[in-house]
Amino acid sequence: MHSTMKPSFILILLLVLTASCSQPVYVRHQGMALGTTYSLIYEAPGDQDYADEIRYLLDSLENCLSIYRPQSLISRFNSNDTTARSDEWFRSVFETSRRISEASQGALDITVAPLVNYWGFGSKGDSLPNPDVRVIDSLLRYVGMEKVWLEGGRLMKADTGVVLDMNAVAKGFASDVVADFLIRKGCRNLLVEIGGEIHAQGVNPTGVPWKVGIDRPQEGLAPGEQLQVRIALSNRSLATSGNYRKYHELGGVKYAHTIDPSTGYPTRHRLLSATILAATCMEADAWATACMAMGPQKSKALLETHPELDGCLITGNDEGGMDVYYTPGFKSLILK
Repeated sequence: MHSTMKPSFILILLLVLTASCSQPVYVRHQGMALGTTYSLIYEAPGDQDYADEIRYLLDSLENCLSIYRPQSLISRFNSNDTTARSDEWFRSVFETSRRISEASQGALDITVAPLVNYWGFGSKGDSLPNPDVRVIDSLLRYVGMEKVWLEGGRLMKADTGVVLDMNAVAKGFASDVVADFLIRKGCRNLLVEIGGEIHAQGVNPTGVPWKVGIDRPQEGLAPGEQLQVRIALSNRSLATSGNYRKYHELGGVKYAHTIDPSTGYPTRHRLLSATILAATCMEADAWATACMAMGPQKSKALLETHPELDGCLITGNDEGGMDVYYTPGFKSLILK
């Protein structure tokens, strides 16, 4: 599972036209939210600008799901505040995480925070320790979705040491919430991106599906510097997760930020990045994270048995290059 600060692996290619009386008006906003950047563009019915409402939504989401805010709902749960009660957003993220955790045989696990923190990828940003199997084994007893459940609105734990980190799905969920808000306001064409997690609806200002570029997963490249592929995206969500930008190195060994919940150690496989298309951005985000924990073979098998998903898996090979696997549905969206 990835750490609390997931880098953005996606460059949005937007063509914004100068508005005239005969053209629809598109509004664009950029900023910071949930510990990352966001960018959105939407066709504004009646020339309405919803910047204040969107900012309020994002702030409210942080108050619910951000582990960086001590008084957020998730932070209060983690500190065993018995007065904290879940809200609709929290329940939605929790139940989706539980469902995908079961479907992925535990590859997605929002209770993995103690291990993420131990390996230096958590909210404190600690350095990599000399791995100690005894410490890792002691932390594994706090990990597992069966150790936490909701009961009457309260988060129940098998042990007070169990803590949640929903960053594997929070940014995707936030993209869904903002997109749903704009759709309810009558926006037919929009693209919402938060931390690289995207929901696209309708068409871009030129009247064609939104063009989205996926970064080549290569160390030393800045986001958007070199694209692996571009696709046309409409009425669907996309999320990418990868290990090639955030890692620690100790004794010549690179430790990726994706932690395998079954072992307590960072994953060691050749999958460099996983891009998933799904109906909702929260689901795409969760499945992309699960793929990075599972590795290339299990991820390919997953995509072949889940027709509601499409994806792109990029792996390193023995020659130092990269191999790319596309599902047929993903391949059909590639722009020449």
